[in-house]
Amino acid sequence: MEGAAKPSTSSGSGVTDGASGGAGTAAGASMEERFTDLCKSKLGLDESTTRQAMQLFKETKNILKSSMSSLGGGSPEEIERFWYACVLYCVSKLSKAGRSKEDGCVSLCQILRASKLNIVDFFKEMPQFCIKVAHILTGLYGSDWEKRLELKELQANVVHLSLLSRYYKRAYQELFLSNDAKSSENCSESNNQEASDYYRFGWLLFLVLRIQSFSRFKDLVTSTNELISVLAVLIIHIPVRLRSFNIKDSPYFGKKSDQGVNLIASLCEKYHTSEDELSKALEKTNTLIINILKNKPCSASECQQDNLSFIDPGLKVFKDLLQGNLLKSSLLILEKEYDNAINSKGELDERMFAKDEDSLLGSGSLSGGAINLPGTKRKYDVMASPAKSITSPSPMSPPRFCLSPKGNSFGNSKMAPITPVSTAMTTAKWLRTTITPLPSKPSGELLRFFSACDRDLTEDITHRAGIILGAIFTSSSFGERICTNVRSTNRMDAIWTEQRKMEALKLYYRVLESMCRAESQILSGSGNNLTSLLSNERFHRCMIACSAELVLATHKTVTMMFPAVLEKTGITAFDLSKVIEGFVRHEDTLPRELKRHLNSLEERLLESMAWEKGSSMYNSLIVAKPAVSAEINQLGLLAEPMPSLDAIAAHHNISLGGLPPLPFQKQEHSPDKDEIRSPKRACTERRNVLVDNNSFRSPVKDIKSKLAPLQSAFASPTRPNPAGGGETCAETGIGVFFSKIAKLAAIRIRSLCERLQLSQQVLERVYFLVQQILSQQTALFFNRHIDQIILCSIYGVAKISQLELSFKEIIFGYRKQPQCKPQVFRSVYVHWPPRCRNGKTGEDHVDIITFYNEVFIPAAKPLLVEVGPGASPNKKEEEKGSADVGPFPESPRLARFPNLPDMSPKKVSATHNVYVSPLRSSKMDTLLSPSSKSYYACVGESTYAFQSPSKDLKAINNRLNSGKKVSGRLNFDIVSDLVVASSLSSDQNAKPAAMEVIPVKTPVKCEPSDS
Repeated sequence: MEGAAKPSTSSGSGVTDGASGGAGTAAGASMEERFTDLCKSKLGLDESTTRQAMQLFKETKNILKSSMSSLGGGSPEEIERFWYACVLYCVSKLSKAGRSKEDGCVSLCQILRASKLNIVDFFKEMPQFCIKVAHILTGLYGSDWEKRLELKELQANVVHLSLLSRYYKRAYQELFLSNDAKSSENCSESNNQEASDYYRFGWLLFLVLRIQSFSRFKDLVTSTNELISVLAVLIIHIPVRLRSFNIKDSPYFGKKSDQGVNLIASLCEKYHTSEDELSKALEKTNTLIINILKNKPCSASECQQDNLSFIDPGLKVFKDLLQGNLLKSSLLILEKEYDNAINSKGELDERMFAKDEDSLLGSGSLSGGAINLPGTKRKYDVMASPAKSITSPSPMSPPRFCLSPKGNSFGNSKMAPITPVSTAMTTAKWLRTTITPLPSKPSGELLRFFSACDRDLTEDITHRAGIILGAIFTSSSFGERICTNVRSTNRMDAIWTEQRKMEALKLYYRVLESMCRAESQILSGSGNNLTSLLSNERFHRCMIACSAELVLATHKTVTMMFPAVLEKTGITAFDLSKVIEGFVRHEDTLPRELKRHLNSLEERLLESMAWEKGSSMYNSLIVAKPAVSAEINQLGLLAEPMPSLDAIAAHHNISLGGLPPLPFQKQEHSPDKDEIRSPKRACTERRNVLVDNNSFRSPVKDIKSKLAPLQSAFASPTRPNPAGGGETCAETGIGVFFSKIAKLAAIRIRSLCERLQLSQQVLERVYFLVQQILSQQTALFFNRHIDQIILCSIYGVAKISQLELSFKEIIFGYRKQPQCKPQVFRSVYVHWPPRCRNGKTGEDHVDIITFYNEVFIPAAKPLLVEVGPGASPNKKEEEKGSADVGPFPESPRLARFPNLPDMSPKKVSATHNVYVSPLRSSKMDTLLSPSSKSYYACVGESTYAFQSPSKDLKAINNRLNSGKKVSGRLNFDIVSDLVVASSLSSDQNAKPAAMEVIPVKTPVKCEPSDS
């Protein structure tokens, strides 16, 4: 077959099986011997743990030998060590034996050091290991092994600690000197050691505080508050000679009174936290010093020390806390306390982050993108959605820099970085200032909407909110504890969860009120009767889940990461995708980072989660497209019934007494049973098919530009759509869903084709093919990832177009895409028919090459012929004419590649990583007045100081067009609004300095070389 792929020459994903061919009995025996040596000699495991590890290794050894080329990117010896580490980690987490070092348990750090691996590479390969041996782990450890493994939580914890360690390092370097500049050279070594001890004390104090304060896995915002409280302790106690600031004159200690600098208020202003939260964190820190270091506090007014001059005397001070031998003694006590705490449950020795151990931390990227901090090696990756797209950067995308109007921080740096930690603190400030002050019950206007229904729904809605939020925010949701002070930790966990619960409840009521107001305006003729919408069980659960997810995302919790809220609320990914756009539209104050988060979630829902087994999308699809119902039923893809409120309350042990303290709640009957029946049942039930406004013209079917009322959107799938068009509500809902799929595919096809330097004609053919597959061979998407279809389509079009493009090159380009996950091309779902030519039957996961040859080509070959050199999408359109009647069941009328909005940033050079992004409208309105639109400036590197913008642009173009590879990073800085705006206030006839004119609409950005 012309379009068939050849794994031996084309597969960049390493899908060949050559490694297993030469693996004989001797090789297998030596493999076991090396594993035994690792367990006994290097890790010192006891007999019981070694026996369990050997059992798991023997049962998975054949999978290892057959998967050598699809794991890692190194030598067989390195892949073998990866396998050993994965096996040992599973045994250490899942076995009933050994929960402490005395019982033979080992930590992940010990395993990685013994295996000579780093954390970043381990987290890259561990998911692939789990996919391949899932059935074995289920047989040995039960069906809940994945939850007990806590791999995602641990990975998120690693990323958070890496962020916090860099945040701490930057803050410490801004505040304190590395040594005493006035000391003699002979004393420099001891002074450096002293400064290092102060730095280590701060990090150790923070780690012990995390253990003592909250559950095992914490949220980023709370941890940052604790870290800032540690900085306050260091400011008070580190000698003045090591300060890099003068507290009396520093502009960043601007909160002052007659008694001196208000340290808490000043730190809050700098680090975007609240005085109340920081005061509580500082109180906990002081309590820890009293209880563990046995140091009695005194007030600052009672201590006559130089480092307390000009500081508010109301703070607690610990005399000689960081002086001489007492400092060394404190370090030893904290080290011992931390060791004792992590011996039994700890997987990571978090002290390594302060030590910057390259050998263990690694230097790669975990997913999505990387965190780049100034002057540091890129090491850590963002725990963001793997579906992060070029249209909407992740909340943890590489930090931007802007000029500070006051200089920067406590040091002399001119650039103030916007880091993931500072972004989290800024977003938390929105939640604290905008949502927290709201009442914890429906407003008067919202209560009027409830009472205007056919019956008063107030009790139903408040009762449901209490149960669902109680299920999401339970103390058991946030990990096991490794501290001994369980009573104190329980109390603080309960306070934290109650606060988050209240924030989600208030946000839910706020957005619900806005939606009801908008809906009543659309249905102005029927008054405020919104019974159909407000009585819909699934709609409310989606809204509550979305509110809770935003609260959890704001605080960056790691144990309740998406899609945890779906499981807790009993809804599916497809359900949630119906309300995301409406949620954003009806909450005007939502911060940009949370909008990006929701966009990222929607991409994840569209790319794979909505296509997974058990998705409610299939329950609508069988109504909208009966032709695929047989395959849906055969594969068992339909969603299970949505659990009732009673079932959720019983499962999470929630009673009215355990609900949030909402005085307006009353005992009431269960909601209408029709509202919570499975969409798997008769299609005459009420199904929520939410039709969102979508400005994108659907390549699958024209979607009404006017937003349909929500009440009609939640009508029965078989009911005619009130908006007209002669289609059912299910057809409308699936049409909207397919249009979003097509738009996401268009964005990703364009991005990958540009990276592969394919022509516009090839791009259009690939897009045409994906549309045809979505419409005519929809089953190819079932249980798969949209990128798997795109990768196969690109290769198929390349073959039919006689292009020299191998699968290896496609995978190589795909690896550089922001949404890339190795599992996409390493593990593709297939369901072999009973009489398959390869002899296999049932469900399986194969590499992308096997999927292409065995599944994709047989199904898509007729469609591939249509996009060959002899046929074009435009020709097909002309032949079809106006005979198209929509996506079901015939092929739709397919347009050319859609006119997508300019991506930001957009790559403008095929050979260099140079990007441009449009000027924000807010800045444009302010700066580009009619009298100034002829002025431009280049926001980028100048060859000489005060050089004109035209010469700047010419110099940059000459450099990029020289044919030489640009090494390193061009010095492109994004100028803040304040600096640019200030340039307009000067006389336009005068000769300005460096920033003499207005920024051009497309400031240039540059990123490091792909290599």
